[in-house]
Amino acid sequence: MHPGYSIRFFPPGKDFHASGRGDWYADGMKRLRQIVAAGLVACFAVGCATVPETGRKQFNLISAQQEMQLGYSAFEQMKQEVPVSRDPEANALVNRVGQRISAVADLPNAQWEFVVFESEEANAFCLPGGKVGIYTGILPITKTEAGLATVMGHEVAHAVARHGAERMSEALLIQAGAVGLAVGLGDEDPETLGLAMAAYGAGATLGIALPHSRKHESEADYIGLKYMARAGYDPEEAVAFWERFAAYNKEKGGQGLWFLRTHPLDETRIQRIRSWVPEARQEYRPAP
Repeated sequence: MHPGYSIRFFPPGKDFHASGRGDWYADGMKRLRQIVAAGLVACFAVGCATVPETGRKQFNLISAQQEMQLGYSAFEQMKQEVPVSRDPEANALVNRVGQRISAVADLPNAQWEFVVFESEEANAFCLPGGKVGIYTGILPITKTEAGLATVMGHEVAHAVARHGAERMSEALLIQAGAVGLAVGLGDEDPETLGLAMAAYGAGATLGIALPHSRKHESEADYIGLKYMARAGYDPEEAVAFWERFAAYNKEKGGQGLWFLRTHPLDETRIQRIRSWVPEARQEYRPAP
């Protein structure tokens, strides 16, 4: 789970369907040049980072400090909006597993915090900076301490791999492309421009955003599997958890079309995790 961010390129009241190419056009061109320049600078300076454990190169326009501040702010807001569980057993379990996972995670300057939220939603998250939230709705599915380690390892891996910042950076570039398209078609009639923008939006979502989201989920599965093994949890238990989660999804109505999903299909995910278990097991040392 990641907080949403709204990014505006035009001032309120000005949109792509405005007649003429006056102030909004000049403003759009200026912002487009700034975004492209920032992207090139960031790519060569700090943007082309390497994801730990996988070695994948990622494009990132958001600094780690900015990302952490966003994470802290979002977490504090969530604690105000969602009831925090007072169940001593649930809190002790989440903190115990969280301490073990965080001890092996490569997240510099993290201010770790593990909170159990009262919600029927079967979900969990780790915001930048080490802010981990577990919904009570997922605990019956995790079932065991190792099952919870599977979930927490996966969520912490998202933060370590900086997937949130990467998605924000991707959204900035997609928005920049939309600005460029609108500028390029500025002389077209509103209907043609509207169709072009709709096609661009659908293409960017289906061709970039959703595939990258599924890639992030698989990457978090892989890194999280290693984290739980290093923390002393049998990585084979990850397969068992995802099989339980697949059953839960099926009970709730299925998964829908794979190319419209933000996550891999359950069968695909389980197959990949099962293939990674032997590698993770090499780092597994049962906890005393």
